Amino acid sequence: MVPALRGVDLRLPAGSITALVGPSGSGKSTLLRLLACVDRPDSGQITIDGVEVAGLSRTRRVRLRRTRLGFLYQSPADNLLEYLTVREHLELGAALRGLSARDPQLPALLDRLGLADRADHRPRQLSGGEQQRTAIGFAAIGPPVLLVADEPTGQLDHTTADEVLAALRVLATTGMAVVAATHDPAVARLADQVLQLRDGQIVDEESTWH
Repeated sequence: MVPALRGVDLRLPAGSITALVGPSGSGKSTLLRLLACVDRPDSGQITIDGVEVAGLSRTRRVRLRRTRLGFLYQSPADNLLEYLTVREHLELGAALRGLSARDPQLPALLDRLGLADRADHRPRQLSGGEQQRTAIGFAAIGPPVLLVADEPTGQLDHTTADEVLAALRVLATTGMAVVAATHDPAVARLADQVLQLRDGQIVDEESTWH
């Protein structure tokens, strides 16, 4: 059996954006699934918010995902429910994290994401960028300590992708760590840390923080 990842050692500081780059099959998706607590490593440690997650039961991993992690997928259709408005998506995210629908962070988040005037619109009434920003809002309620994004701009044009990247930067400034697997050079340019994977190993690392 060939290991999907070998000797990977990384940290994701609060308030930072990390881009995972590399060819298909390099280990990016496997690493995301481990960071998202979907899979457990065969060896080694993963610590999220002071919790060593590798040894957690499935129930405790599910609870950790719901309360401390956020997720953003490539396609807006995979992130949103067609019958909910923008506001209702954020309210659902709040409920999943045990927060009130009247929590003051909901209107504040709508403002930060530029969605206040679209709050009562459903996904089909939104542009691609607005849909993905809604998905970011849903993922960012809480807020989580880590936002895991899989090709967040993969199905967007350049202008719309820039909107989404700006939203991710806004959220990072609130203190959450963002990690994104990507083939988009714009995501890599935005990142504070770029990790290049090949054959399950980090073969290059660039960072703008110390």
